[in-house]
Formats: sequence, structure tokens, C-alpha cells
Amino acid sequence: MIKRALISTYDKTGVVEFAKYLEENNVEIISSGGTAKLLSENGIKVTKVSDVTKFPEIFNGRVKTLHPKIHGGILAREGKDEEEMKANEIEKIDLVFVNLYPFFEKVNEGLDFEKLVEFIDIGGPTMIRSAAKNLKDVVILTDNKDIDLLKEKKLNIDFETRKKLALKAFNLTSAYDASISEYLARETGTDFPEYHTVSYKKYSDLRYGENPHQKAAFYVKNNGKYSYNDFEQLHGKALSYNNLRDADIAWKVVNEFEDTACCGLKHNTPCGVGIGETVEEAYQKAYEGDQISIFGGIVSFNRTVDKSTALKLKEIFLEIIIAPDFDDDALELLKKKKNLRLLKMTKNNFDDFESITIDGGILVQNTDKEFINKFEVVTKNKNISEKMKKELEFAYKVVKYSKSNAIAVTANKKLLGVGNGEANRIWAAEQALERAKGKGAVLASDAFFPFDDVVKLAAKYNIKAIIQPGGSIRDKDSIKACDENGITMVFTGMRHFKH
Repeated sequence: MIKRALISTYDKTGVVEFAKYLEENNVEIISSGGTAKLLSENGIKVTKVSDVTKFPEIFNGRVKTLHPKIHGGILAREGKDEEEMKANEIEKIDLVFVNLYPFFEKVNEGLDFEKLVEFIDIGGPTMIRSAAKNLKDVVILTDNKDIDLLKEKKLNIDFETRKKLALKAFNLTSAYDASISEYLARETGTDFPEYHTVSYKKYSDLRYGENPHQKAAFYVKNNGKYSYNDFEQLHGKALSYNNLRDADIAWKVVNEFEDTACCGLKHNTPCGVGIGETVEEAYQKAYEGDQISIFGGIVSFNRTVDKSTALKLKEIFLEIIIAPDFDDDALELLKKKKNLRLLKMTKNNFDDFESITIDGGILVQNTDKEFINKFEVVTKNKNISEKMKKELEFAYKVVKYSKSNAIAVTANKKLLGVGNGEANRIWAAEQALERAKGKGAVLASDAFFPFDDVVKLAAKYNIKAIIQPGGSIRDKDSIKACDENGITMVFTGMRHFKH
């Protein structure tokens, strides 16, 4: 039975009402600092922590609850520690209600180090951990949403509920500490510390994962403001696991370009990409690149969607449309499709790290934000127009987001054919060139050519220029084949594998 409760909160939402409920149920309330003041002002009888400890709050409130009379009361075990409690004049604490200094919120405000450090809570996490450890004898409350649960159970909290509340408690403190650790790692330039601790908070449960038999949830980072920390869904049914994975790549593709760009994406791979003078032209190019695969896919833009573009988007079935914004009339048109998801993306600053799990482990790396080390024409013909250079760069940016082995064929800043995810490069080249139907001007490869077979195949499809990283021991063979077929080849010195 709960007879004595300790309340110490930064966020005072709901505290007064809960304290009144406890008082009505004959629960003695202990509190400190601003919480004690607020409760007293609202006519609630409160015992100050300093009266329990017989020691004042010191260092401008930095030390309040770190005392044996408090932690002894929280950690004391019924049936085991009564004798020591009596000897040391310690009274049992049965419930701890604590929320923390807002480090999660403040870490993203750009405060200087000295100011931010003051939002690192010490006493709060310590009390939470103490109470959660002693869950058999103490109820730990860290989430206001659980107040109603305690009322529903009339403060008679069973062991299974106590375990769930303890889980919430340790889950919170671990994320809180991870947020601090992540901040200090960035401050000190420590990319890969001894322990990988990154702080996320659940945004939503998902209907299922990659397949219907898999459970899934969507989490967003506490530290930093990235694309999916701050997006807005303007319309449509809930996003799925696969939707979010695909939307992530589609948004990243269009943000590779300063010019007006559109990306059509299916199954995590660009199927159509176009650059245009207008949003409508960019979309038309992306659509024409692969009119079959774009059906049921995702379309993203790096500019506001206007009415004329919306009219064309309405003509086909799409899962998601992503843009920085939508004109009012465009939004009105697109909302007529009940299930079409419309995402407004306000951020295009991407995280510096990415990770993927393997069984029992996690691989972490710097995000692939770079593009090329050089633009070196390695064939005999060194003359390359500015237009051709821009086309090659366009193709190389597209292939960067295609699964390895990857080949992209483009012309007039329009993706015409892509081959990806193949076990060897010639298969990827065959797919891309065949899909381009001989209309392609340039070919891009995510990695070097181990043989000259891709060059010889490209020549049959009238490819005028090739861009690839270079670095094969047989580079000379590919260069020679280019020279023999009048193809210009450029080395970038940087590959873009995407497994």
C-alpha cells in the first residue's frame, strides 16, 4: 500500500491534481524546490525534502535529494531492512513521481556548453533508478499518462504493473544518458566511442514491418533536427515501414540537386529522375523515365508542388508525394485522393551517421554525403562541354542512390534506364542500356569496371560518355575500349556502393 510519496518534477503538468488525489487517499507527500512551493500554494500539505534530510538544498538547488534519508527510503526492502531503517531514522518511500530537466529539448536549441550542462539532471535519474531497482516495494512514475492507471488501480499496484513502470523508467534514463553521450561525442569529435549510444523516441507504432508478419515502430532522434524529426503529413492514411524507408531515399535524391528536381522511386530505388525549368517539367521527365515502375511508387520534389503538376500527379496511382510545400489549389486537388499520403518536408539537413543491424551487432558509418574527389577525363579526347559535364554529374548523383551493382543511363538530365542490385556489373549495364532503348547519352557506374565489357556494350548503344570512380587494375583496358569507340570517360576517384 502506498503511504508515502516523493514528488520532484521539472514539468509541473498534472502534478497538483495528482498530489490532491494522493492527499485524499491519506498519502504523505514529500517534495523539494519549485514542486514543493507549487503544491503548498495550492493548499496541499507537503513535507520538504530538507526537513526529511535535516540538510539544506545547496549549490542553487544542484543538491537536494542526494541523501541517505531519501535514497534509503526508496531502496529499503520490506521485511529485510526495517532494523537499519529504525537505527538510522529512515522512513519508507512507496511512490516516486519524477520527470527530468529538459535536456532532450535544450540540446537542440544551440545553447553554449556551460548553459546546456545545467540541464543535465543528476538527482532525478538517480531517484528514478533507485525506485525502479526496488520495484517490488516502490512504484516509479515517470510518465503523466500513467497517473490514470494508478487511479484506476486505486493505488494498489500489482507486480506486473510495477515491472512495466520500471521498464519505462530505465528506458527513459538510458535514452537520457544516451542523449548526453551523443552530444559530448559530437562536441569532442568522437565519431565512434567505445559504446554506441544514440537516443531515439517512439514517434508511432506501425501496422507492421517489411512484411505483415513482422512488428515495427517508427522512432525519431532526440538529438538534432533532421528530415523525419520535423516533417508534416498533410493527408492520407498512416505511413508504413516500407513507405518510410522509400520516402527517405526519395527525399535524399532530390536534395542532391540545386536545380528543380523530381524523383520517382519504387522499392528503395530511383526509377525516374528529372531536372526541369519548372516542377511540372521535372515531374514529366521523371515520369517518362519509367512509366511502369512509377505506378504505385513515391514521387518527391525539392520545390513546392503547383496546380499544373498536381493535375498530372492525379492521373496515376501513387503512394506518397513529398515536397517542401504544396500550393493551396494543388493540395485541394491531391486531397481528393483519399489514401494518397502527402508529406511536407521542412528539413534537408541529413544526419552525419547511419547504421544497419546484423545478427547480434550494428554497423555504423559516416553518411555518404560526398560526391566526387575529382573530375578527370582519362581518354584521349579531353574536350568535354559544360553541358556534358553537367549531364555526367547528374547521372552520377542518380547512381549514388541505386543498389550496387548499379548503372544509370541518362540524357538531357533525365534518367532513362537503371540497372541495380545485380551480382555483376555487366548484368546491371545490360538492364540499364536496354531500358534506355538507345536514347541515352551518358552512363554512370557506382564503382569501377573490372573489365572492358561494359564499355563495349555501351558503344553498341551509342553512349557518348561514361563516368565511374576508376581504380581497377584493368582501367587501361576500359580506357582503350573508350578511345576505340569514341567514348569520353571520366574518373571521379570516389565510389558509391549502396548495399
